[in-house]
Amino acid sequence: MKELLSAYAAYNRWAYQTLTDTILKMDEQLHQQIVKSSFPNLYATVLHLWDAESIWWQRMEGHQQMVIPSKQFNPSMKEAVNGLLQQAGDWERFVNNATQENLQREFYYKNMKGDSFRSAVWQVLHHLFNHGTYHRGQLVTMMRELGVTEIPSTDFIHWYRTRV
Repeated sequence: MKELLSAYAAYNRWAYQTLTDTILKMDEQLHQQIVKSSFPNLYATVLHLWDAESIWWQRMEGHQQMVIPSKQFNPSMKEAVNGLLQQAGDWERFVNNATQENLQREFYYKNMKGDSFRSAVWQVLHHLFNHGTYHRGQLVTMMRELGVTEIPSTDFIHWYRTRV
């Protein structure tokens, strides 16, 4: 399990880096342009990803009060990207240093509605990496709608093939 989670953690950080490098090369006005999706634009989607990764980290660490990055200040796209990449790097380091026992550990937390849950760390990691893939797909679609034609592949198999 650890080998797979380590691969997904590294892939998750790499995929964010690859896609956000392209986003940061775009005209800044396009970051805010409305495109129909789960979130209204590229900027809001990147903020959501950073918020989610940060919130899950805080939950796992046992924080009772969540510090939500997008609610603390009004970051630029570059600051939001840097926050997301830093958090993804934190997850990668965590998984690489985790023992099997750490990954099996269950913890209690509350969702944003206040409902209580208990999950194993490995389940949350799997959810988090899957969540990132889902929204990266949306970012790609939004970028295409905004006229971007040079979008790098962020498929797991593409990443994996470049590592072996």
